[in-house]
Amino acid sequence: MITEELIVKNAETKTKFIDYAVQNINQITSRKGIKKAIERGFLLLNGKKARTDAWLKKGNKITLLQSNIYKGKIFKLKINVIYEDDYLAVINKPAGYPVSGNKFKTITNALPFNLKNSSEKDRLSRIHPVHRLDSLTAGLLICAKTARAAVYLSKMFENGEIRKTYRALLIGKTPERGVIDFPINNCRAVSEYKKIKSIETLKFGAITLAELFPKTGRTHQLRIHTAFSGFPVLGDPLYPEDENFCRYKGKGLFLAATGLRFKHPFSDELMSFEISAPSKFEKYLERESKRFDKYQKNKILTE
Repeated sequence: MITEELIVKNAETKTKFIDYAVQNINQITSRKGIKKAIERGFLLLNGKKARTDAWLKKGNKITLLQSNIYKGKIFKLKINVIYEDDYLAVINKPAGYPVSGNKFKTITNALPFNLKNSSEKDRLSRIHPVHRLDSLTAGLLICAKTARAAVYLSKMFENGEIRKTYRALLIGKTPERGVIDFPINNCRAVSEYKKIKSIETLKFGAITLAELFPKTGRTHQLRIHTAFSGFPVLGDPLYPEDENFCRYKGKGLFLAATGLRFKHPFSDELMSFEISAPSKFEKYLERESKRFDKYQKNKILTE
């Protein structure tokens, strides 16, 4: 039974099957697991048993068949479950944990501690996320509980049928609205943004609270796009030219996935989820506004 399927849309020159699978297969969280799946015939390339050294081309189809070999240790991290039924779940991922990977402390390893197994016949042996959020990013994450749900939701993401909304604190004063159309790794990437409010600050001149809407799904897309536009995310250590410029010691990245909107793959019901940004967002804005106002008052008194 198929549990995950994807089409290679933009294979770079000399991309091997195993390297692509490690980066893009959601259900297997390690290179070792990918190798085992290939060896046991659970990973197919164009309908045939895959090889680790096979070269990929645009349009190739990768299929993962259901198996029970991916069981791992359970990470007992309490996660806020926003929604759950027999097919899928939506959770509020805490910042500071990768969605998957070779480490023990991942969101994938914490799902069995927080979610119930499905009663459907095609239930997955291990519930898994169907998309990814950066380790530093908090917010809404969709998880599949059945094989059909995994396939349908993955295709919905590929087809742009799932609308995602983020909130971020951006350094600088942005325009009211904007579209960023800038390629990432030679692939088209498009993001939209809308300013909610801006404040004046002593350190950065201005900080903007904004909503961001990724129209494509490239790795680190919003962080790259905002930095490219001259308004990097507060706390981002990677993409600004001066990595120290954006840092806010001990507070992490000010980026959160706060909205999801999609049709349920089985009931066809419109699902809409919204959560508040982490409390550190508003606390930072309040604190910096007070500091700036105090500075301005003292400046007037000394003139």
